[in-house]
Amino acid sequence: MPNSLPEVWLRGPLPAVPPLLQPVAHALLQAQADVAAALAPFPAAQLWARPAGVASVGFHLQHLAGVLDRMLTYARNQPLSPTQLAYLAAEGHPAPDAGGPDSQVATLQKAFGDKVQQALAQLHLTPENTLTEYRPVGRAGLPSTVIGLLVHAAEHTQRHVGQLLVTARILAG
Repeated sequence: MPNSLPEVWLRGPLPAVPPLLQPVAHALLQAQADVAAALAPFPAAQLWARPAGVASVGFHLQHLAGVLDRMLTYARNQPLSPTQLAYLAAEGHPAPDAGGPDSQVATLQKAFGDKVQQALAQLHLTPENTLTEYRPVGRAGLPSTVIGLLVHAAEHTQRHVGQLLVTARILAG
């Protein structure tokens, strides 16, 4: 049954999120809802399938959690940890101890949902007067800002959710 609620951005402001960061929070919550809806009928056995060579649903789920974690780290003006770098290197491959397809889907979906909640908590703690502060990105220290990283986290999430939705739909038949 389709959701009768309007999209998240049309439901009004989210409590405790600064006004300038509302669109970021709305986009992340919409992404989480879209993933949940797409995975409800998804055949878990197809998690790592790559129809026509496109990225698998499993990759997208891993990447969604990973990219949020990395962008939030940079927005806090911190370097990536060895654990984060190892996670990045492993994206696209099932964890060796991941269990069966059903548990993998549930675990990956939960990891993404947890990162969305961490992002919302970070948005809550981000003063608007810091949004234009410089933040280096990656080993090369490419230039960005707090708001640039937070907006990129949201738009990159939306981009991968769109790809996940199409791939899941194709695989579900």
